[in-house]
Amino acid sequence: MLARVSSPTPLHRPNQRRIAHLDMDAFFASVELLRYPQLKGLPVVIGGGRRREADVFARLRSALPDREWGPDTLDRIPVDFFPRLADYTGRGVATTATYPARQFGVGSAMGLMKAAKLCPQAILLPVDFDEVRRISRLFKNTIAEIAPVMEDRGVDEVYIDFTEVPGGQREGGRVLARLIQKSIFQATGLTCSIGVAPNKLIAKMASEFKKPNGISVVMPEDVQSLIWPLPCRKINGVGPKADAKLQGHGIHTIGELAARDRGWLIDTFGKSYGAWLHEVSWGRDERPVVTESEPVSMSRETTFERDLHAVRDRVELGAIFTRLCEQVAADLQRKGYMGKTIGVKLRYENFQIVTRDVTIEHFTDDAATLRRQAGLCLKRVDLSRRIRLLGVRVGSLRRADEVTTLGAVPPSTPALTMDQLF
Repeated sequence: MLARVSSPTPLHRPNQRRIAHLDMDAFFASVELLRYPQLKGLPVVIGGGRRREADVFARLRSALPDREWGPDTLDRIPVDFFPRLADYTGRGVATTATYPARQFGVGSAMGLMKAAKLCPQAILLPVDFDEVRRISRLFKNTIAEIAPVMEDRGVDEVYIDFTEVPGGQREGGRVLARLIQKSIFQATGLTCSIGVAPNKLIAKMASEFKKPNGISVVMPEDVQSLIWPLPCRKINGVGPKADAKLQGHGIHTIGELAARDRGWLIDTFGKSYGAWLHEVSWGRDERPVVTESEPVSMSRETTFERDLHAVRDRVELGAIFTRLCEQVAADLQRKGYMGKTIGVKLRYENFQIVTRDVTIEHFTDDAATLRRQAGLCLKRVDLSRRIRLLGVRVGSLRRADEVTTLGAVPPSTPALTMDQLF
């Protein structure tokens, strides 16, 4: 009688690494379309600065009698009452644009005057930062309930580790991506695009493949067919200067980059960047999804509607400077940090940028202290030239609960007045 031979227990195979990049579709514009659904399908541009918000709100309110005005009546405002991009004058930039506006060539970070030439009929609305942040928290909380390993990359995008999440391996991650898309839409009424891939590098590229409201799945064996035909600028980390240098060597696509010898890339672009270019061209990226990371600094800056002069525009410049310091202080307090390196950033009318900073003895999150120290930094720059941009930054951060009482500077030092500054 033959003895029964038991089958060997199969070895456990670890799940294949699946990382998703989720990007909300035209996020700032989409938030406004929730409020004004009558604008759906129309070219809409968001931007122009905070000061326009009250003016636009007052103009729209005039479209309805006071007794009819309210959050539930905004969809009744006639389209003709909304301000048009053609009427805009100033130095503001576009934060984002709806897809109908993008068809005319309007894009993020484009000057609004240039955008007006491309699409003068577009409707121009200011950014509602409070509402944007509220919706941002809502969609991220929705994701975290489904897939908790998530890396926050800004108000409108995240990385998500699908690897060990139920459904994260099915159809390469498509099943889980559909669930997250559906859940975000139910919670916010907004759509998003998701790329799922072996790593963060490819996932970010893939999330752009099928915008808006698309899902793109890239497997390891798809790198040559899906990634190599793309231009090198699609690699997150290849900027305009590096791309121009690559093109100068006849390298236009990621596939052409991958074909170059690693040693040649190192000799041409330097040891670190050249080696990195070789790795990413082959789709290699081992960076983990980081659920928590400590910020290096916090800052606020603003580009003026017109160039300002330290003497002739002293009052206006002083008010902006104070507000920036107050905003940075509020950011520090809200997020629970204090800092001790305080600095300013200026961009002159010729686009030259200068920065100055100072490191004080004590950590602080006090607006008056920031205002005084940043003001002292301003005294170290040329204020005889017209200024296009002003910013305030706080670095050397530490969590507020880690800073001892002796380490915090008392908020009793008076701020410098504008006359003392200029």
